[in-house]
Amino acid sequence: MILPTDNGSPADGVILAHDLTRTYRIGNTPVHALRQVNLTVRRGEMISIMGASGSGKSTLLNLLGCLDSPTSGSLCLAGRETRGLSRDEQARIRNQLIGIVFQGFNLLTRTSAVENVELPLLYRRNGRAADSRRAATDMLRRVGLGERLAHDSTELSGGEQQRVAIARAMISQPEILLADEPTGNLDSKTSIEVMGLFQELNEQGITILIVTHEDEIAQYTNRIIELRDGQIVSDRPVEEEAIR
Repeated sequence: MILPTDNGSPADGVILAHDLTRTYRIGNTPVHALRQVNLTVRRGEMISIMGASGSGKSTLLNLLGCLDSPTSGSLCLAGRETRGLSRDEQARIRNQLIGIVFQGFNLLTRTSAVENVELPLLYRRNGRAADSRRAATDMLRRVGLGERLAHDSTELSGGEQQRVAIARAMISQPEILLADEPTGNLDSKTSIEVMGLFQELNEQGITILIVTHEDEIAQYTNRIIELRDGQIVSDRPVEEEAIR
């Protein structure tokens, strides 16, 4: 059963975690990466997840993105319980509900921007190539790269590569967008541009969670969750949200 937290109720939660725990083993030693986390994320929120290295930020993001399975506890995404799912079932939820943006962009080299973005649609194998190319083109225009469709990743700046990565994450029209240090490899000016893009996507109804260690980046969200030693130690609204 999923229980409500102080920040919302099951009725309005697109992410509902109850006693979410992840323990790894190094030899015979247990490593408690996440300890009984309770969390409700309401539809349409934009949240930053903060904490020192080793606090559990990336572990939490991996669980929310169905890239890993909890040791115990339960997780419900857009009304779908993820406990006990096979890898194929987890992949299906990722494809249907979740977009993920990584710090290192993870773009295919010697592959054009539009080909990188359309890749998730081609993996689905349920549409025509022409439709996939059209959708990828439209998405790149949406993130401001309509003039860079044919450029491969080595011909793009860091900010442009991150925009391609965001477009690729959005191509399947996810309800939830997860970003792991999306500005970590970017300069200040480009970071502001990327966060402005996240704000635009959030205004269109996408629920966004961003792992960051930068206070300036967290100010672009409307809620900050802080982790320490695998537990939530603070969950607070942003008093004055930054606008690009």
